[in-house]
Amino acid sequence: MNYIQQEICALNGSTVFMNGTFTHPEHLIVKQRIWVIDAVPNQEPPDLRPVPGYSGRVEYFDDKNNNFALKLSNVMKKDEHEYCFRVTTTLETDKWIGRPGIKLRVTDLHVESPGEVTEGESAVLTCKTTCSLTDPTFIWYKDGRPLTTEMIQKNQQLHLQTVSSEDAGSYSCAVRGSEHLPSTAQTLRVRHPPKSVSVSISPSGGIVEGSSVNLTCSSDGDPPVENYTWIKEGGDSPVGSGQSFSIINITVNHTGLYYCEAQNAVGVQNGSVMIGVQNQIRSAVWITVGGGGGFLLLLLFILILIFISRMKKRDAGSDQDGSDQDDVQYATVTHSRSRPVETAGDASSGAPDHDDDVQYATVRTGRKPDVVIRSDQQEELQYASVTFHHRHADAAATGSQKVDDASVVYDRVK
Repeated sequence: MNYIQQEICALNGSTVFMNGTFTHPEHLIVKQRIWVIDAVPNQEPPDLRPVPGYSGRVEYFDDKNNNFALKLSNVMKKDEHEYCFRVTTTLETDKWIGRPGIKLRVTDLHVESPGEVTEGESAVLTCKTTCSLTDPTFIWYKDGRPLTTEMIQKNQQLHLQTVSSEDAGSYSCAVRGSEHLPSTAQTLRVRHPPKSVSVSISPSGGIVEGSSVNLTCSSDGDPPVENYTWIKEGGDSPVGSGQSFSIINITVNHTGLYYCEAQNAVGVQNGSVMIGVQNQIRSAVWITVGGGGGFLLLLLFILILIFISRMKKRDAGSDQDGSDQDDVQYATVTHSRSRPVETAGDASSGAPDHDDDVQYATVRTGRKPDVVIRSDQQEELQYASVTFHHRHADAAATGSQKVDDASVVYDRVK
């Protein structure tokens, strides 16, 4: 009898096949082919199939070419025995058993990890077995997800170069073809300085003189942060310690940039926050006009007042210029007489009648200084014709005087 393998290493929970071949004299007829475990010389070993614990998990295979095989399902640790193939013939004395048989070893997968490393170092993880599997291909998982091919995998090992905090997690391994039988997970801890240091401020709205402010620092360092130190920019010494820092009865002197320095056993990292303090007067004005929107309305109102003031000044200047200008009036004055009765004096004198004369007068009107007339109400140029009529000859005695009185007079009236 020949076994293909003398020793088999199988994963706990897997299915294993044990194979071999045998020959026998041609004149003998094979009566029975069975598998037994831990065969002892000069003893009749029992058939494996009905043995308690194997029932339902064992199958035999053979063919006319005298090839044989044993299929053992759901392999367990207690299945570690020596398995032998036994042949009996029609002759009671002709019986054979293949010894030594096939030794079965059962193993679990186990991840060997350094446990913890410091950020920047390297780490090697190994998928361990208690026996040597036949041509295994190992698969690695991190937090239950298969790792990419970018990870360096050599045989049973996983190499992590220049470890970062992102490499921290639970690692497990499996054998290709038996992915349903992964190892138990092992945690890799990566020590690193505090990261994502942030500072929150309460209250979060505007800060007014006299109120209280509380600052809180947080981070995700590993190991956890041991010391928190508060520093104000430009200061020579810390202003506080602890994860929280409070300012009671705050003033404008507290305005500035504050740093939270978080420190653990690996390193230090900072976070910052800006505090702006409004004095009470500015705050009161701000509240009165309704905050940011009220400020815009106030600014708009001031601009309107300035615009109106400038318009009034411009209108007043133009009215003053208009009031200084005199309106020029033109009048055509004509005087005529009714034909008088001629007297002897008149006839003898031979003096001709006085023709009607056209009189021109320039009239300049003036206004009181305190009366303002808008430029759009300036008086238009007026033209008028005035005719003077003299009495008849019954006033001849005085006619000559009156005619003289009616002579043209030029004058400027203001």
